[in-house]
Amino acid sequence: MDKACQQFTDDESLCFSRSQEERLPRIVVHFEVQPGATMSWRVETNTELFVQGARVWLTRAASPYDHWLQIGETFRLQRGERVWVSADGHVPARIALTTHPVGSKRVLARVLARFASLGADIFAPSAR
Repeated sequence: MDKACQQFTDDESLCFSRSQEERLPRIVVHFEVQPGATMSWRVETNTELFVQGARVWLTRAASPYDHWLQIGETFRLQRGERVWVSADGHVPARIALTTHPVGSKRVLARVLARFASLGADIFAPSAR
């Protein structure tokens, strides 16, 4: 993971499905997977993976199936599962992981610590 950036946003679309007091911020972590590289991690909280840049191969430890995700597709990851992701082709895959913390600062701290342990400086500004 060469580059990663983090965004805290208040998802305006949630205001229609939840009451005002139930709206929570979301955490979005963006990173790249270089061609030929494979990344693996254990999912700390329910997460939605969004693919950009290149097609992605994804496999989960508890599943006998591999998944080929096209650009623009999303995939839901469940808390506790181990996943492997690799870019297909000759360009990096850009991946966005979105989580919705469930009211606990400890959950947020655990998510941030996990992403930091992947070797990226998630607080560094992204070079665009």
